[in-house]
Amino acid sequence: MPQTILASVHHELIIKKSRFIACVQPMPDRAGAQQVVARLRGEHPGAAHVCWSLLAGGQSAAVDDGEPSGTAGRPMLDVLRHQDLEGVLATVVRYFGGVKLGAGGLVRAYTDSVAQALLKAEKIAIIRQRTLRCAVPYPLEGLLRRELELAGATLEQVEHEQDVRFTFSLPDDRADALVARLSDAGSGRVVWIGE
Repeated sequence: MPQTILASVHHELIIKKSRFIACVQPMPDRAGAQQVVARLRGEHPGAAHVCWSLLAGGQSAAVDDGEPSGTAGRPMLDVLRHQDLEGVLATVVRYFGGVKLGAGGLVRAYTDSVAQALLKAEKIAIIRQRTLRCAVPYPLEGLLRRELELAGATLEQVEHEQDVRFTFSLPDDRADALVARLSDAGSGRVVWIGE
């Protein structure tokens, strides 16, 4: 089950005099990630590299920022993928210490930096929600409200017109069962909108 993290977490490593300052934080999209990276560049003008990776659906990214290709951004992204994370930005600011680490050393340094930061992060499961809309005759309004409460659904909107229209959301894995239960309890008088 995919997870995200609740808050930013930092970790710092010193490897052969190079300083690696890692941060993992919740991030929904690439635009936000780019703003964070730009801010880090401003805060660390003496840093040799600000490498980053983002795992956020179709907006994922892996940026080496001048490190040899595939030695920073991709390994960082692999750590996020391996932990089944979603909506997470990993950044590592590197201050070069004068000793070259080689490709293998760089991969280990960036991987370890992110992995160590993630050890301190509080992770939570991402529960996919489904929004549903239905219309019922007025005599079924009370029944529908009770069923929604029993199912733990979040009532988002109720409109009273010729009938009563409900918009609600609940975890995706419970939605089909609730639709079947409401359709059965309503004896065909529950009309699903947009299904």
